[in-house]
Amino acid sequence: MGLGETVRLGFLFGAIYFIQGISDPNTGLLSQPDNSLLRDWGKNTRQVATFAALLGLPWCLKPLFGLLSDFVPLGRYRRKSYLIATSLTALAGFAALYLTPLGEGDERPLLGWLMLASLGIIFCDVVVDALMIETSQPLGITGRLQSVQWAAIHTGTILTGVVGGILSEKRLQKAGFLICSVLMAATFLLALLFIDETPRPPTRNWRGSLRKLKQTLKSPAVRAVGLLAFVWSFNPFTQSVLYMHMTEALDYSEDFYGKTVSLIAVGSLAACIAYAIYCPRVPMRSLVHLSIVAGVASSWVYWYLPDPKAAVAVSVVSGFCYMTGSMVLVDLAARACPLDAPGTLFAVFMALCNLGAAAGTWCGGALYHLGRSWGSVASFDALVFIAGATTAACWLFVPWLPKQLLGLAEGPERA
Repeated sequence: MGLGETVRLGFLFGAIYFIQGISDPNTGLLSQPDNSLLRDWGKNTRQVATFAALLGLPWCLKPLFGLLSDFVPLGRYRRKSYLIATSLTALAGFAALYLTPLGEGDERPLLGWLMLASLGIIFCDVVVDALMIETSQPLGITGRLQSVQWAAIHTGTILTGVVGGILSEKRLQKAGFLICSVLMAATFLLALLFIDETPRPPTRNWRGSLRKLKQTLKSPAVRAVGLLAFVWSFNPFTQSVLYMHMTEALDYSEDFYGKTVSLIAVGSLAACIAYAIYCPRVPMRSLVHLSIVAGVASSWVYWYLPDPKAAVAVSVVSGFCYMTGSMVLVDLAARACPLDAPGTLFAVFMALCNLGAAAGTWCGGALYHLGRSWGSVASFDALVFIAGATTAACWLFVPWLPKQLLGLAEGPERA
């Protein structure tokens, strides 16, 4: 595959991920408007966090979507047809929310349609990840293409923080559903017009393929990377808790909170750009330790949150640290994937990350709610400490990572 084709796919991935960064119901444009809607309906921190955790659970289905994309072509294609179908599915979910009247007590229809949109976006994410690995691993540029993808996501998030704050402040949640509908229509057009894929027949030797996949899942490298990804992602300090604490306990405005979300994305974007520069030059063994230090720092920096001026700097620093750790983990996962089933195995890794994040979100909401008897600030500070400590526990599992995998980044990147 030539450089021109790699660059073309990089731009294509970036465009799709930019849209995903805005449209993802759990972390994108709708995250704050949904939280504000639930708060207006009288929901407490634990209930809002539970809603977010439930909305994050479909991400655990990524391995199933990976199997379908890897082994069961839809029509004549493994990737293109699924991107078209899934973008239309997400479009249907957002359009239904825009057209459906919502009032207090309508948490179930809100969750149901958001789930449908999430399923479409998640499947789309799996397909694009598979294309990325097929393109980048043979060329030894997994870290750089991952940087392109995540930079695109956080560029979108910069916009969603500001716009999400405005929509929440003015109670224009419906407008958010319409915006996401239009963006998923754009994804449909990108998939239809710009993905050039060679038709592939269905895999005939299902048993052999599944047997090989089962052996791969049992390998020490896969188990170690998966466990590390789960523990690193199990962080009880979440955006749901942060939103409720800032807008209720600290009495910051919806608009100010939305701006801090954009500032987190600014820090994250800077981390993606930096990672693309230094990842080929730093051994993976060092990057793994960096990911844990950065993960701890991304939580503990929130001890300085109560000052509004400090909150601006805290948001940027936290975003940079968190994304630095995340980039190392997704790069490590991409390097561990076999090329015969990249969508499935990378989806397994990401599902473990999302399962850990969903569990952490629920635990964080419960712990913060239970600790309110100490006072909001004390409860928040305790949760921040616990979040950093759970990330630091990742050092217990680093010795389990195979030496061969840790040495992949010595010198130029290679698969």
